[in-house]
Amino acid sequence: MKKDNSTFEQKARLRSRALLEVETPVILETHGGTGRLWARCYSHVAHGIVFESDSEKASHLARQRPAWAVYQADCEKALASAVGDHLPVNFLDLDPWGSPWPTIGAFFAGIKPTVERLVVVVHDGLRNRLRMNMGWRTGGLEAVVERIGNQDCFANYKEICRDLMKEKAAESGYQLSRWAAFYTAIDRKHGDLGVLSGQDSTHYAAVLTKC
Repeated sequence: MKKDNSTFEQKARLRSRALLEVETPVILETHGGTGRLWARCYSHVAHGIVFESDSEKASHLARQRPAWAVYQADCEKALASAVGDHLPVNFLDLDPWGSPWPTIGAFFAGIKPTVERLVVVVHDGLRNRLRMNMGWRTGGLEAVVERIGNQDCFANYKEICRDLMKEKAAESGYQLSRWAAFYTAIDRKHGDLGVLSGQDSTHYAAVLTKC
């Protein structure tokens, strides 16, 4: 299935603003894709890490950013094994076209960040499943569904994301100091954000500080 990337401008703006929160960004991109976000937002950043499971895309990313560490790997498994802990990552970028929560958990468990200020930016595609009341079958949301019920997850997903981020951060000694989140609506036929067919993508940015 072809992925709809009509939220690119919103993703890029969120990342550009979030970069202002760190003086010298050291970026970890969990899903590099074709490198469009790097070209728009990160090309000036000297140090970074990027993961991409597709071999052709990973080769392109290595040519695109020769100073970065580029890994052809499943990011969740790699992060859980502490791949990337050679750099003091202070800016985590997730664009998984699905659930970010297993990857966020793997980052905190494997990398074990120690920086004083950590920025996390996310394009989260889970809300499409929640529209169909499938929260109870979605990894990472089991405790949420048990607490608030399956049907309330769709309407309250921004708040759910904020609470989950707080929980993940607290487990690694961080607190949530700043938060921004919004939904984007995608027209599945035209890819035109001006013609809305539903608000299925959630974008959010968190600034975490060491407790």
